[in-house]
Amino acid sequence: MKKILYIICAFVITTISFAQKTWSDPQITAKDIKAHIFYLASDEMKGRFTGTDEERMAGNYIKVQFQSYGLSPLISGSYFQEFPFIEKVELTGSNTLSTKIEGKQKSLQVNKEFITAPFSGKRNFSTNLVFAGYGISASKLNYDDYDGIDVSGKVVVALRYHPEHDSAKSEFDRYASYRQKASAARDKGAVGIIFVNGYLPRNDEDQLMELRYDGAGSIKDFSVLQVKRNIIDDIFKKEGFNLAEIQKNIDGSKKPSSIEFPKIKVTLSTEVKEVEKVGRNVVAYLEGTDPLLKSEYIVVGAHYDHLGIDQLKTSSMYKGNDPQIHNGADDNASGTTGLLELAEKFGAHKNELKRSIIFIAFSGEELGLLGSSYFTNNPPIAMDKIVAMLNMDMVGRLNEEKSLTVIGAGTSSVWKNLLDEKNKYDFKLTLSDGGSGGSDHQAFTNKNIPVLFFFTGTHTDYHKPSDDAEKINLDGQSDVINYVYSIADAIQQSENRPDFVKVEEPAQRNVPRSRVTVGTVPEFGYNGNGYKVSGVTEGGPAAKGGMIAGDIIIKFGSKTVNNIYDFMYAMGEYSPGDKVDVVVQRDGKEVTLNLELITK
Repeated sequence: MKKILYIICAFVITTISFAQKTWSDPQITAKDIKAHIFYLASDEMKGRFTGTDEERMAGNYIKVQFQSYGLSPLISGSYFQEFPFIEKVELTGSNTLSTKIEGKQKSLQVNKEFITAPFSGKRNFSTNLVFAGYGISASKLNYDDYDGIDVSGKVVVALRYHPEHDSAKSEFDRYASYRQKASAARDKGAVGIIFVNGYLPRNDEDQLMELRYDGAGSIKDFSVLQVKRNIIDDIFKKEGFNLAEIQKNIDGSKKPSSIEFPKIKVTLSTEVKEVEKVGRNVVAYLEGTDPLLKSEYIVVGAHYDHLGIDQLKTSSMYKGNDPQIHNGADDNASGTTGLLELAEKFGAHKNELKRSIIFIAFSGEELGLLGSSYFTNNPPIAMDKIVAMLNMDMVGRLNEEKSLTVIGAGTSSVWKNLLDEKNKYDFKLTLSDGGSGGSDHQAFTNKNIPVLFFFTGTHTDYHKPSDDAEKINLDGQSDVINYVYSIADAIQQSENRPDFVKVEEPAQRNVPRSRVTVGTVPEFGYNGNGYKVSGVTEGGPAAKGGMIAGDIIIKFGSKTVNNIYDFMYAMGEYSPGDKVDVVVQRDGKEVTLNLELITK
């Protein structure tokens, strides 16, 4: 209790001291940068994972700083914009599995002999089993494990991986994920699928999958499980088959070896519960003084969340048996510190501002741009009033060559000249035209807002517990933030609004690649049924076919679309020039559009 009281007192004293200090003309300094980063990236913050008490502590700290700089709240009188998100998934008590072989019923133990997949739907039934090899149906590879068998109303048993699992690069890779195989079984009429580890590529590997949320919704009304190999082995042996030999034959011949088990039944129940929590953006603004330009806004942003105590299991680094704190000094206490320093300096000169400036510390970036996407989909001001967005993510490791990457340099025709003009720091600039790049600026370029994303580069401490404050280049970061200030200052003073230039590039991330494109932008954070579109590419197939922002794709050709994965898998079956009917939900009604696909 004494330790807890000490930490609370230290936090209060720290925030009060920051809130009370004032400058007549504050500058961006290494000293202040160090103070902010060492606090935000301290062990007490436990990695600032979205929705945790420590994220709220960090958010409160940012709020106090904004208040002390004279910034006003923007969210209906509040500095906080809350947003819901799915933190994880859990199994309910309704996950059971039993087999009936030769009249003998055997109940299996959940988490020991079987596991329900994190994206499984809710079902309860008894039915027969059908073995369908690797569970792959790939007409483009002239391979179909479902050829010659009827799986309608039954449960498919499928091996993990694919028949070319020893190949470093195989065309089968794109068909081998759990979700891809589950979607294929569903589209064939099955009511569920059971995965099993084969004897290849590793005979000694028989671990059950992790119950980890993958950022998309479940496969509706369809059961997905994994069962230990010895259970499936027993089923095969009772019917006179050998699983190891069958797998070996499939690998060698590249031909299906499917088996129906009419005498064997499974009774199962699956239910996965999504655990929802709340994250918070911290939002404040300074109002401009120009009678006309003050109605236009510049957004300056950085995400303040990080990986916590490895909640996302990205590094699997442990101290003994305990996962380590991921302090995230560079990613992104550095960018958050830049945001605070800019807010402080602009706050000291707020009477000189022409345009208004919004300062946003985003949360949920590590979970998929959740906070920034929520802001752009639920803006407190009209989005067409935002003239530019400047983003800082990992700006604390400037190297000896002074290499600075700026992404989005092509999203306005004025950016490159401005970047060169303000480069008084001898930065070696690497410019990338596109406005994506996997950080919060992408949510704004998706809304046709010109962006600039400042980034000093990745390093060996990225997403590791070793990303600590002691490794920040304080003087280098001071130069980067001063550079960003000079650019933001030029934008707020300019009589002309920066134009927006659309740079064609893939908008999706962390999803399977396809040879064709539809020209849609996903709505990050959407967890309902279908694939929700937050925007369409001008001149792309979706736009030409009449698709609009807000449409929810529920069917692509003959394939049902429950989530973004289904959408990408369905696209993978098409070639440039193909025409496909796409069913979308729009204003509660189903609308069928015809799209002609083009090369990605």
